[in-house]
Amino acid sequence: MLGSDAILRALELEGVDVAFGIPGGAILPTYDAIARGTSVRHVLARHEQGAGHMAEGYARASGKVGVAIATSGPGATNLVTPIADAWMDSTPLVCITGQVRSSLIGTDAFQEIDATGITMPIVKHSWLVQDIEELPGVMKAAFHVARTGRQGPVLVDVAKDVQEAAFDFVYPDAVDLPGWKPPHKVHPKQLREAARAIAVAQRPIIYAGGGVQNADACVELLELVNSAQLPAVVTLMGKGCLPDSHRLNYGAPGMHGSKYANWALNKADLVIAVGSRFDDRVTGKLSAFAPGAKVIHFDIDAAEVGKIRAAEIPVVGPLKLALAQLAAEVRAVAADGAPDRSAWLRQLEDWRERFPFRYERSDGTLKPQTAIEALRDLAATREEDVIWTTGVGQHQMWAMQYIQCEKPRSFITSGELGTMGYGLPAAIGAKAARPDATVVCIDGDGCFQMTCQDLATASLERLPIVAVVINNGWLGMVRQWQEMFYDERYAQTHLTHAVPNYAQLAEAYGCAGFTVENEDELESALAAAFASGRSAVVDVRCDPEEKCFPMIPAGAAAVDTIEAPGGEVVVA
Repeated sequence: MLGSDAILRALELEGVDVAFGIPGGAILPTYDAIARGTSVRHVLARHEQGAGHMAEGYARASGKVGVAIATSGPGATNLVTPIADAWMDSTPLVCITGQVRSSLIGTDAFQEIDATGITMPIVKHSWLVQDIEELPGVMKAAFHVARTGRQGPVLVDVAKDVQEAAFDFVYPDAVDLPGWKPPHKVHPKQLREAARAIAVAQRPIIYAGGGVQNADACVELLELVNSAQLPAVVTLMGKGCLPDSHRLNYGAPGMHGSKYANWALNKADLVIAVGSRFDDRVTGKLSAFAPGAKVIHFDIDAAEVGKIRAAEIPVVGPLKLALAQLAAEVRAVAADGAPDRSAWLRQLEDWRERFPFRYERSDGTLKPQTAIEALRDLAATREEDVIWTTGVGQHQMWAMQYIQCEKPRSFITSGELGTMGYGLPAAIGAKAARPDATVVCIDGDGCFQMTCQDLATASLERLPIVAVVINNGWLGMVRQWQEMFYDERYAQTHLTHAVPNYAQLAEAYGCAGFTVENEDELESALAAAFASGRSAVVDVRCDPEEKCFPMIPAGAAAVDTIEAPGGEVVVA
């Protein structure tokens, strides 16, 4: 068969059912193979960045490897942002790009770019395929590397003449990667040490991150929390790995996390980090972070353990296996008598009661938190699963604070890279992965305008989503920093409420459009969007001066929280 057909056969054999991309000259033979027939559904994006984020949303919603396809030159460079995003959030992607003919590589040919060189720092591995015989092995290795160990993106750059060449296709049963040996077991001595440390701790706290979901270890985490009665905080990327309604889940710590979650983490005597990285947005000033705590750090990636915060007990290995074995070890140790942690749990409950998320109610201007609460309550009435995606900024943090997630893989956002424009295409990818779910993108007006062209994809590919634009007319988070730390010098952050008209823009793309000017219009507009049966955009015009609290200033200690202003408040 031809190399182009071999690429599609490899995707089929790897269980790929959906791929996202845009054709172009150097990848055209592979698109011609798509026209000849494949079981892989191709979703035509309107921008390669959108295709990459769709593949990320697909991966995060399904737990499978996402696939994005692009041509050479600008097609490949437009994929750099989603590749970087996937790298920093450990999302498994296989990105396939076309390359100029082998004879032209190195000549600065039309749309030639060194895709493997550009992406080298932000992929787990990359391949430039110039020999047709190498193609099956490379495709097998690409999926293996993307999904094993700490998950992440890989790049396969295929010369055009390789796609056009004919050969005898044989797909290998195994990979040949002598240097790739991710851990597959956990050291029992370290697990016993961890169990003993938990057994004597008076103020333990689990610090769970996105690695729990990547490892499909949510059931094991819940079992550990329940069996040992361990309180937990859950990061933005981990949201959903432990039900938000669980009485021992104290929510998100960090810059815009709750005061009670930050105090729980920082006043503990034992921090049990599970699939989390001690990110600066959580720790704040590192020297002041959890100063009295011993650290147990569970991670699949040995390079993360001790990288930022020293771990007295490092445990490297698959989290699903590690947490299951830890729960058994903790039960065995507890048979000799469990410690009395009632005072610690009472303290946590006292903090949660005293320092809830809150905001001031306004008589005239619609508050963004009110809109998100209304959206949350409406979604709770639906029988099917609801998947939330977000852009990046104030709306993202309000979604983290007010949206309730009871199941894994139900909250999809850009964490470490903080990619504006992520939410809408990620929602489309999530809908492709789980078509029976309701998918809602909570976006900001700044983020939405970066990738809104992919409303056409949602409309024409029949992947209906609901996008709720928290429209404050500003680049809201940047404006907040300008107000608080730059003497209210609002340089180049005003976008206006009215341009564009998001409802009309939605209709132009074949979607339903709604505009909400006040709280009285909110519930009916959201209900109509959900009931429309097609992709919908709800423009919720909110208070432009509302800031996201609580807040820990950059570089401050994580216990130094700026609270919402006083006065009459609404408590979530």
